[in-house]
Amino acid sequence: MGIRTNLTEEQYIRFSFLSEGQKRLIFNQVLQILQHTGVQVKHEAACQLLADSGCQVSGERVYMPSHVVNKALNSVPPVTNIYSWTGPVGLRVEHGHTYFGPGPTCPNFIDPFTFERRAYTRSDAAMVARLCDALPEIGFVMSLGLVSDAPYGMEGLYEFAELVCNSTKPPIAWCFRREHCEDMHQIGIALAGGAEKFRRHPNYLFYNEPISPLLSDFNAIDKVIYCAQHSIPQIFAPASTGGGTVPATHGAHIAVTLAESLIGVVISQAVNPGACIIIGGTQSILDMREMVFAYGAPELCSLEAGLTEMAEYIGVPVFSAGGCSDSKMMDAQAAIEAALSLHSAMLSGASLVHDVGFMESGMCGSVFQLVLADEIIKNSEFIAKGVLVNEETLSRKEIQAVGPGGDYRKLAKTREKPASEGAGSATEISGDKERRNAFPISDGVPERILERTQRLIENTEGPSAQIADETAEAVKQILDKAKSRAKAKAKAKDKA
Repeated sequence: MGIRTNLTEEQYIRFSFLSEGQKRLIFNQVLQILQHTGVQVKHEAACQLLADSGCQVSGERVYMPSHVVNKALNSVPPVTNIYSWTGPVGLRVEHGHTYFGPGPTCPNFIDPFTFERRAYTRSDAAMVARLCDALPEIGFVMSLGLVSDAPYGMEGLYEFAELVCNSTKPPIAWCFRREHCEDMHQIGIALAGGAEKFRRHPNYLFYNEPISPLLSDFNAIDKVIYCAQHSIPQIFAPASTGGGTVPATHGAHIAVTLAESLIGVVISQAVNPGACIIIGGTQSILDMREMVFAYGAPELCSLEAGLTEMAEYIGVPVFSAGGCSDSKMMDAQAAIEAALSLHSAMLSGASLVHDVGFMESGMCGSVFQLVLADEIIKNSEFIAKGVLVNEETLSRKEIQAVGPGGDYRKLAKTREKPASEGAGSATEISGDKERRNAFPISDGVPERILERTQRLIENTEGPSAQIADETAEAVKQILDKAKSRAKAKAKAKDKA
């Protein structure tokens, strides 16, 4: 589901800690970086395209004047609909309309039944997709892992096939090279019922990353160009590490991350003005003790919220992160870190919030953490709604009727309190008294979260049976052709 966090008529609240002056200074710094420091674009055709658009190009170094950047920003659509392959709108991507979902490429996975920390498989992608379909607060689908049993280099393609066929919620795809971006697009077209239908009703987004700091390799740019050419809504968002790939100071961190995202914006709009592109970045600090990206650090919350404010300032939707932890098990640390980042994302109004369910600094995916986050999001949404004040909610007649020392439990209005005034706790309590008071089991997973997760996995069939036989066969053929193509290339390479 999507959650609006900035509509005063619905009494939603949000926070903001950048003043208009600070936003202007950060954006001016971004323009300074792009025009005078420049960026490295390792793609000859893209460099020529940028030169033709008014940029100064010296080899792979590209300097983007402010008027070129502003022109590109002005042509990015502020709102884009992403549809479920079953028909209805799944995501309305815009600032202040917030959706949550998992992230990709964790090399390890917690088995939801054996609790083993193991390699992630293709069947796990199908299971995670079905679980996302069943969780009401999860709006889009990513895998929570890196498929280990797919042909090398085709992990993203095989993952995408499982995600899109096992959930009605829109998936966010990724891959290493343009050829598999093309394969994914053919799957999207097959599910949409044709290329023109996909253009009108796109059923997935594509996730792409530059390399921090200020560099985009050939494959990243090649995919940006392909997505723009074929009207595939895309995300171009770096992972930037304060004190590692970007400066340690937060203002500079946000500025460099935004500059990196705008590389994709300028190129996509030069290819196809009006093409959907979403900026963003996963931002945190470098943990100097462990030399890892700190997913659970409070800096992630403040940096992501700051980038969200900057995205609103320039009028572009934003891809953020939350619901993740550095903890290696589902404990108090994992819950606290997830709650802080999810609530921060909710109140800042980020468009898409990914990496929900990440553990161990992004090295491990956990469906238990995903289910816990689903419940945190529900509570966070309630808090974000604030207090509705009008003639009805002030309840003057009821106060007068009950008077001093009275009891409001007997009033019909108490029993009929609308959901907007409180939908109850998201963390449902079930079972007898002894089980309610039970200690956590199974390596730190609370019993109630364990039971809910396993129940949803076992009882959610998913939508794959709804896919027409000819469409399912088309998807299979796309995968088979990609696999055969890879084998042919490998054989030719061995001969050479």
